[in-house]
Amino acid sequence: MEEDQGSNGGYLESSKAERSVWLMKCPVVVAKSWQNHSSSDSHPLAKVVLSLDPLQTDESSSLQFTMEMASAEGGGPKSYSLNMSKDFVPMCIISETSQGRVAMEGKVEHKFDLKPHNENIEEYGRLCRERTNKSMVKNRQIQVIDNDRGVHMRPMPGMVGLISSNAKDKKKPAPVKQSDVKRTRRDRGELEDIMFKLFERQPNWALKQLVQETDQPAQFLKEILNELCVYNKRGTNQGTYELKPEYKKSVEDTGAE
Repeated sequence: MEEDQGSNGGYLESSKAERSVWLMKCPVVVAKSWQNHSSSDSHPLAKVVLSLDPLQTDESSSLQFTMEMASAEGGGPKSYSLNMSKDFVPMCIISETSQGRVAMEGKVEHKFDLKPHNENIEEYGRLCRERTNKSMVKNRQIQVIDNDRGVHMRPMPGMVGLISSNAKDKKKPAPVKQSDVKRTRRDRGELEDIMFKLFERQPNWALKQLVQETDQPAQFLKEILNELCVYNKRGTNQGTYELKPEYKKSVEDTGAE
């Protein structure tokens, strides 16, 4: 297959454009474990097992994917379920080397969400709570500012007393509205852990409440909420979010410890 010339004046290697690849969303503990893996180590990172139920008539329902980690660093679970997404936008995988070489590695055939097995959910919940508690600890810094400059006025004839003003007596600037403050995005995995912690506290949250609790941009929060939650358009909880059933069960199990 011919190479396509890119807009940056280089070339896009497209010989592998038709190769089928899998796209997988994995927890932070798995991603960090794989990032720490040495490129010179030839041992596999994990093993994927495909199970087929011949009694299921629906082909998509009869296929079950699981993954076994070669090693569980940091005390994370070793067994995971791979939930296949049926509908997703067609995508291609593109890589770039440190030398600037850009190549197509293939097109996405299947998309998966990686979740711990039910028997590992308690241990995984403990890890999530520990990471959430660490991320919510605020490091406070105290800085002493020396300012001995003040305003002194001599009394004019007819005036009584001495008018003096220090820097602390100057008019304070108007407080900045919270909506005008630029919020910094947290790590996606840490934010998901914080969200689970909040839904342990109460089952329903409005978007405005979550923005105040997490101090995150509203649009970024919506992306997370669309994956984890259901939006109530009517009923007593109208206008609030609550966890999807599969996530709600894991939160209830970990909260019952």
